[in-house]
Amino acid sequence: MKILLLQLLFLFPAFCFAQDNKVYVVLLGGQSNMAGRGQFQELTPENKARADEASKYVSIASGSKTVHPLSYSAPDKRQVNFGPELFIGIRLYEQFPNRKFLLIKEAQGGTSLYGAWHPQWTQERVMIGERDAKRQKMKLFSKHISIVKNVLDQLMNQGKQPVVIGMCWMQGEKDSRLEATASEYGENLKLLIQGYRNFLDQEDMLFVYGQINCPPRTKFPSGTDVVREQMADAVNEKNGIYMISTSMDSSWKDFPKREDNVHYNTLGQEKLGTAFGEVLIQNNRKIAVK
Repeated sequence: MKILLLQLLFLFPAFCFAQDNKVYVVLLGGQSNMAGRGQFQELTPENKARADEASKYVSIASGSKTVHPLSYSAPDKRQVNFGPELFIGIRLYEQFPNRKFLLIKEAQGGTSLYGAWHPQWTQERVMIGERDAKRQKMKLFSKHISIVKNVLDQLMNQGKQPVVIGMCWMQGEKDSRLEATASEYGENLKLLIQGYRNFLDQEDMLFVYGQINCPPRTKFPSGTDVVREQMADAVNEKNGIYMISTSMDSSWKDFPKREDNVHYNTLGQEKLGTAFGEVLIQNNRKIAVK
């Protein structure tokens, strides 16, 4: 018994150093419901306190290589909106206190997987998938990859060990508007997943996405159903691909929405982020448990 205790005492400092050296990384991507319309000021005092506590261990780089604490209550923070990242970070912190987490997010409202987000971007595709000149110039997959590489390099230069534990994706409403973009969604989603996995050299990287439930568009009324079905068909839990299912019930009780019936409100983003966080927690073996 004494020998065992001595061995544990000898190993404990090294284990603690290894944990302190690691930063667990989650990638986030998508369009407006990933960018987020949740309002920090509408959160309960309890949730604001949870966010502030999580921000001691959880950071975010959103749309750039600059890293900030997660919480949105800092007095110098201009942005008061939040997406699912806030409660993803809260749940990860609460489940794994004293671990360090970094979220790297790229989200642009009104962009399609067929066009601006496609990992094999072409001018022809973007002209079909995007309707305005600004989005037709966007190459969001390559932009996100570039930022991720830069931030991971920063961590390693600081002597940290980044460990990518998965990606969360919330997108598809734009693709539901046209038959051409909706009908390809499932295949394009698989290409996107493989693109990130190839970049990170992680064939089993956990990938979680939220199922869209926007009201049908008049130009292609069945578009929402087509994308929803293809999202459901792409699930492969044995291969680390999970979907957060949503309801088309217009009461939006599962994930409450704003009056436009498209964008999740503050409570909806809380529930969405929590759901993403739970999938990351329940299906991840890369976060060491003390």
